[in-house]
Amino acid sequence: MEPFKIYILGCGSALPTLHHNASSQVVEIREKMFMVDCGEGTQIQLRRSRIHFTRIGCVFISHLHGDHCFGLIGMISTFGMLGRTAPLHVYAPKELGPVLDMEMAAFCTGLGFEVIFHAVDPTVSQVVYEDRSLTVSTIPLDHRVPCCGYLFREKAMLPHIRRDMIDFYKIPLCYINNIKNGAGWTTADGVEVPHERLTVPAAPPRSYAYCSDTRYMPGLHRLVRGVNVLYHESTYDDSCRSRARLYYHSTARQAAQVAHDAGVGLLLLGHFSARYDNEASILDEARSIFPDSELCNEGKVIDVK
Repeated sequence: MEPFKIYILGCGSALPTLHHNASSQVVEIREKMFMVDCGEGTQIQLRRSRIHFTRIGCVFISHLHGDHCFGLIGMISTFGMLGRTAPLHVYAPKELGPVLDMEMAAFCTGLGFEVIFHAVDPTVSQVVYEDRSLTVSTIPLDHRVPCCGYLFREKAMLPHIRRDMIDFYKIPLCYINNIKNGAGWTTADGVEVPHERLTVPAAPPRSYAYCSDTRYMPGLHRLVRGVNVLYHESTYDDSCRSRARLYYHSTARQAAQVAHDAGVGLLLLGHFSARYDNEASILDEARSIFPDSELCNEGKVIDVK
């Protein structure tokens, strides 16, 4: 099975601490690398995770708060110093466009590659990126500024050919694509061999939803229903429920409720407030609602299965 991994580069909230970096992740799908948010310190975390800078083709920014985008211009500058030539695509709410243009003019003249900005509408759920193997869609969120999450979803693959059947019936290699696309085979004796006998189904497509930052949204589960892995911000535990609502964030209990209602496979908790020396209370609270919950931590790598 092709790799589908999530690299946690930072899972803290706005106030820097000594044990958590600002928000950033890298999603690896079938040898493509996508970055989600790019807070301060992202470049150092990339090096610690041994992720090659040049493999990142797209950056998806959720919103214009510094802990989610202050690292972007520095990373673009470093890409230039490393001799990058491939275009870098940046997807973000439209408000980032003029800010990025100003920063590029001040700090990144003479780059050897193009930075292509794609304005996304954070108020609707729509596909903003697509290639032969996957789509990336926006997930509208409820924050103090325009904000959206991102849903990475593999496309269904064609079935796998049974080599033993191909050899047994002496089927020419030039006909294999026809079989993958649903055709059967007729032997020289006129025997019809159905497509299902010649193939085995491909693995089900996998999916990952990134949701940070947001107040609790009772209807959010409909947009992330059945995903294999859900990252949902859990800035506070339930003792700070009123504070979470005031600052448009969620508690661990609320994140777990979304995961429970959506029937996801695994819940990742992150965007932790600096008030916590450790996140044990956040994890315990989430697991009381949704047992398949885990804390994020810098350096953690999750295989999406």
